[in-house]
Amino acid sequence: MVVREALHALADGQPRLLRLSKDAPAEGRRGDGIVELVMTCHSGGTLEIYVEPNLPAPVLWVAGTTPIAGALVTLGAASGYAVTLFDPIAEPGAFPGAGRVLTDTDLASIDPGATPFVVVATQGQWDEEALASALRRDARYVGLVASPTRAVAVRAWLRDEAGLADDRLAALRAPAGIDLGAETAEEIALSILAELVQVRRGRADFVASPGPATMAAGRASASIQVQPALTTAQDDIVLLDPVCGMSVDRDHARHLAEHEGVVFAFCSLGCRTRFVKDPTAYLPHSVSSGG
Repeated sequence: MVVREALHALADGQPRLLRLSKDAPAEGRRGDGIVELVMTCHSGGTLEIYVEPNLPAPVLWVAGTTPIAGALVTLGAASGYAVTLFDPIAEPGAFPGAGRVLTDTDLASIDPGATPFVVVATQGQWDEEALASALRRDARYVGLVASPTRAVAVRAWLRDEAGLADDRLAALRAPAGIDLGAETAEEIALSILAELVQVRRGRADFVASPGPATMAAGRASASIQVQPALTTAQDDIVLLDPVCGMSVDRDHARHLAEHEGVVFAFCSLGCRTRFVKDPTAYLPHSVSSGG
C-alpha cells in the first residue's frame, strides 16, 4: 500500500497521510488529504505514514537577452526552477541566476530527455527559430513574449514557412502570461511565471503541451538557421530592414539576404522570408536596379 501510494504521489506531486487501521469503513481519500486504508493483518492500534514526493526542480528555458529574459531568469530561479538561458550573444556573467547560459539555438536537440517550460523573450531577434525548435520537442509549455499583432505574424510564419502542424501550434501561448496589467520587465516575468504555476498545478484552462504530431514536421523545408553576426569585411551592408523599416544593429544582425549584389539585414526571420519571396515589392526601383 505504501509503495502504491508513493507512486501516486510521484505522479500527481501531492503529499498524503496514510492511515491504516482495522476500523476504516472502506478504502478512500478524505477531503483533508488523509488516505484511509484497511489493515487486514491488524494487531491493534492505528498506523499513520506520511508520504511526500521529492521531485526534481522544474526546468525553465529562456531564450533571449532582453530585460524580460533577465527578469525571467532571476524570478524563475527564485521560484525553484532550474533555469537555462539561450542566446548566441549571451554572456554568463549577465545572468547570475541561470544554472546554464548557452549560445546554442537549436532547442529541439538539447537535453532530449527533458520536458522544459520554454519562454521565448528574444523580442523579434530570433523568435521564429526559437519557437520552431521548441515546438518540435517535448515541452510542458511554450510561450512567446510579444504583442498580439506580432504573435499573429509569428504563428503564420510557423505554419506556412516552418510547416508546423496545427496540434503543435495550438499549444503556443502568444502572448505569454496572465493578463495582470503588467508593464515593467519584472511584472511581465511575474505574469508568465504565474501562468507556469497554473500549468504545473493542473489549473490551466488552455492546451499547454504541443500535440502528438511528428516533431520533425517541416524540418527539411524550413531550413531554419540563426545567421552569424556580420564581419567587419561586410561594409556595404544595408542596415535598414526594407520590409518593416526597422534599423538593425550591425554587431548583432542575424538575418541577411542578398539581392542584385546588395546585402540587406533584417530585424527578424519573418521579414527576411517575405523579402526573399519578392524583393521588388520592398525595394525602390533605384535600389533594385542598382542605381
